[in-house]
Amino acid sequence: MFIDSRLEFSDAQAETTAATHNSDFQIDLEVARDMGAGQPLYLVVVVDTAVTSAGAATVTFNLVSDASAAIATNGTQTTHASSGAIGKDDLTAGTIAFQVALPIEGNAYERYLGVQYVIGTAALTAGAFSAFLTTTPHKIKAYADAI
Repeated sequence: MFIDSRLEFSDAQAETTAATHNSDFQIDLEVARDMGAGQPLYLVVVVDTAVTSAGAATVTFNLVSDASAAIATNGTQTTHASSGAIGKDDLTAGTIAFQVALPIEGNAYERYLGVQYVIGTAALTAGAFSAFLTTTPHKIKAYADAI
């Protein structure tokens, strides 16, 4: 999988409080033009550090945009794609938590594009995520031995 550092939203970003957190980096769509150069782009979110919690924590990953680089967390941001709530037991280290092709039609992007991590139900005691755009998504899936 090819990762361009200019298309990276976060690199092992650790969040623990039950709230909505913006990715460390945003992409200014007025500067980053022609992303993908005619190829589809994919958002990939990887779990770097396994999610743990004393409660039944969930994490939702959202691709969002806003008119401001400090992307809103109050619902005024535009959500383009969402993973839905994922339980802590499914967020183990090294797994791809969310992967989606960027929506093209019907979703007008605002100037700044970012990722939001929404921690719900309970705070995390550990968890870190990397998120980026790529033209070459991860397509390999391991299956249990059929023996």
